[in-house]
Amino acid sequence: MLGGPLIILISFLYLGLLFAIAYWADRRADQGRSVIDRPTVYALSLAVYCTAWTYYGSVGRAVQSGIGFLPIYLGPTLGAALWVFLLLKMIRVSKSQRITSIADFISSRHGKSHLLGGLVTVIAVVGIVPYIALQLKAVSNSFTIFRHYPEIIMPGKTAALPIWQDTALYVALLLALFTILFGTRHLDASERHEGMVAAIAFESIVKLVALTAVGLFVTFGLYQGFSDVMQQAQQAGLMQSMMHATSVSDLNWFSFSFLAAMAVILLPRQFQVAVVESSSERHITRAVWLFPLYLLLINIFVLPIALAGQLAFPNGNIDADTFVLTLPIAHGQEWLAMFSYIGGLSAATGMVIVETIALSTMVCNDLVMPLLLRHWRSRTVPADLTAVLLRVRRGAIFAILLLGYTYFHVAGEAYALVSIGLISFAAVAQFAPTMIGGLYWRGGTRAGALAGLGAGFTIWLYTLLLPSFAKSGWLPSAFLEYGPFGIALLKPQALFGLEEMNEISHCLFWSLTANIGAYLIVSLIKPPNAEETAQASLFVDAMKYDRPAVGLWRGSAEVAELKRLAVRFLGRNKVEEAFAAFSDRRGDTYNPSKPADAETVHFAETLLTGAIGSASARVMVASVAQEEPLGLDEVMGILDEASRIRAYSKELEKKSRELEAATAELREANDRLKELDQLKDDFMSSVTHELRTPLTSIRAFSEMLFDDPRIQLEDRKRFLGIIVSETERLTRLVNQVLDLARIESGRGEWTTGEVNLARMIQQSIEATEQLVRDKGAVIETRIPDGDFQVWADHDRLMQVMLNLLSNAVKFVPGDSGKIRVTLTDNRESYQVSVADNGPGIARDKQEMIFEKFQRGDDDGTANSMGTGLGLPISRQIIEHFGGTLWVESQPGKGAIFSFKMPKGSDPLPSNETGPSDEPTYTDRG
Repeated sequence: MLGGPLIILISFLYLGLLFAIAYWADRRADQGRSVIDRPTVYALSLAVYCTAWTYYGSVGRAVQSGIGFLPIYLGPTLGAALWVFLLLKMIRVSKSQRITSIADFISSRHGKSHLLGGLVTVIAVVGIVPYIALQLKAVSNSFTIFRHYPEIIMPGKTAALPIWQDTALYVALLLALFTILFGTRHLDASERHEGMVAAIAFESIVKLVALTAVGLFVTFGLYQGFSDVMQQAQQAGLMQSMMHATSVSDLNWFSFSFLAAMAVILLPRQFQVAVVESSSERHITRAVWLFPLYLLLINIFVLPIALAGQLAFPNGNIDADTFVLTLPIAHGQEWLAMFSYIGGLSAATGMVIVETIALSTMVCNDLVMPLLLRHWRSRTVPADLTAVLLRVRRGAIFAILLLGYTYFHVAGEAYALVSIGLISFAAVAQFAPTMIGGLYWRGGTRAGALAGLGAGFTIWLYTLLLPSFAKSGWLPSAFLEYGPFGIALLKPQALFGLEEMNEISHCLFWSLTANIGAYLIVSLIKPPNAEETAQASLFVDAMKYDRPAVGLWRGSAEVAELKRLAVRFLGRNKVEEAFAAFSDRRGDTYNPSKPADAETVHFAETLLTGAIGSASARVMVASVAQEEPLGLDEVMGILDEASRIRAYSKELEKKSRELEAATAELREANDRLKELDQLKDDFMSSVTHELRTPLTSIRAFSEMLFDDPRIQLEDRKRFLGIIVSETERLTRLVNQVLDLARIESGRGEWTTGEVNLARMIQQSIEATEQLVRDKGAVIETRIPDGDFQVWADHDRLMQVMLNLLSNAVKFVPGDSGKIRVTLTDNRESYQVSVADNGPGIARDKQEMIFEKFQRGDDDGTANSMGTGLGLPISRQIIEHFGGTLWVESQPGKGAIFSFKMPKGSDPLPSNETGPSDEPTYTDRG
């Protein structure tokens, strides 16, 4: 049989396991091998949101209001979509300013005000005390129930027990001890508590697995699945009563969802794990979907457990908040009950550890530290303040947990677990206007934030916290029923006659109305001063900075004095390392005797901010630095200039990225061209090889045929003549292919010099004389006397002329063919034309053919007028020497091929030796 000592031992062993995990994670971090620098661990640490309220209270809430428990999880699920904007900006600001808490965040945004930070701390402590009481109640009740195993005995009223017999007190003291071990070994609160985060992530897994195990046992062990549970609940009439109890008020669902969406980032513990402990902004992208998935998984079995509990305990003598534990006990599942108890312990301890660490930092930095600064103003400041501040934080942890125990003892038993949690949610919702507004609105001021928070907190106290004491008997019940002094309009839960709303929605409406209204009105009436304007710029424009922004500062300070100041709070070794790293980042040599610039002063201040908060750090730095106050006009001028510089820098970065992209594209295109050149070379080599091989075979075969005595001599001569003619044609085709490839690839061989066009034309005519005679055609020439000198390659130019003459011979009619060659002097150029009396080009083909000539294509269409490969080669040659080539044709009247060459016997300038940008072929008909 399980007893109290064994359960205590198991509890200590589990807490010892958590401590071992934390110790291991801290050791890994010291070795530079962080275990929490992973997005999954970050998302699991956010699941500290699921406390004993979720583990036990959701089932109780489901019994009372059916699916009315869902808004507490729908709010964070929907709100997570905004984290990539809101949470990311919070993290960016907090890392650049070394912010350690919500109080520090709000205080820093509004001019680093001690008063504002203190007010936020008071609201947080008072508002979270009920939530801590919830955890103490859950752990105390589960221990009391479990130690009576296998009987199920509900805990009695704690007020009837002597205080030394109250389990909740010992739970509070034990959790205080473990919190100190987990979170107050270092003074710098901006440093990540890697061990704590690792332990919290592990606890998130434990409570999820434990609750799922109970759900599986109930759903598939006691029943035959979800449908079986629902069917038996329907037969017992539970489904009808649960649906009747379900709140269908749209206002209530909206209120609870909104509260939960705000609480998941504004609760001190959530801000601690989501912002302060964040190791990378990239982790948010996974948390956006993994955290909502966790909420879904942990709530899958809430309704089956709620229905099974009502079926198992129909008399209603078992508190629905305990069904997760009492169902395994009632069915004799000892080990499952033990696992369920451990899951509940995980849910509660995780919340208490992180919450009290966050609150103790706020109490130390924003309540105690300002008092100590006033105390030390007229006295000698101790040389080493580290030990003093650590004792303050540890004392604050004990004080906060004892306050939680006191609330549990005084008022906690008047509420179910969920109701206690909602009271705290409504309290932290008061931070939303100043935190979110401060991130996006430059006009928010310290006075406006004080007015808004003060108004909202006062309404929360009046409409929620005081009624909780009245329900517990610590205030007269008439206060709730009739209002103070019998004034009905001032009834706390029907303020100004607003009834028909549950107490949470009622409080939320009035508190946020007062909060937002006061914040806006006071901020608009009293504009921000220079310090508030400067800080507003750092927060609102946080996403525009690629590196931590430096606050505005002008004055004189010594680096050595700043260093000595930091040593008092952080220790010599840590400060030496920090200043050395700062100098390395700036690329200068650390010199303690030189004056400090604004960036160094800002660095020293942010270094202290991690230990004592932004407001106290500002005061301490001011004690060793002579600052010259900046006027509002100066601040606005500096900010405007910074904005222009930042915009110019952004534009330069954009242009630089565009240039890099263009360079990469050019490099890629160049590589592609090289590949294409290689492919073309390979292709041409293959083609010419394939063409020359059959030519060799044809020659050998023709010689064999010529020597064959069985064939008549005349037939052999005629056949051999045909073979020789076709072989020569194919040979010219191969040579043209190779020539074209060499010219287009830029690797053609050129022998340039003075060329006499008249002599070159005459030589070309003589070379084609036999071809013209065989066709039965005649050539007429119109070449005037004179010296027609051009700068070209004689052989290449002659190749052009031969191509044009051969083309004309091919298409003139037999026995009546006429070819006319003319040479004309056109001022700056010489024009050569070759005209024939062939069929010309049909009009329906001219447009297509001329277009192909302009592109230099030759896919076979141009062969219809005899261009072959010769004309593209001719085009390349003529353009290489700065000339142009074109054709004129009228159907039935032949065609005229012409080219122009610039006059002169000197080489052309370098920019004129390449192909012309003008169209190569133009229809001049």
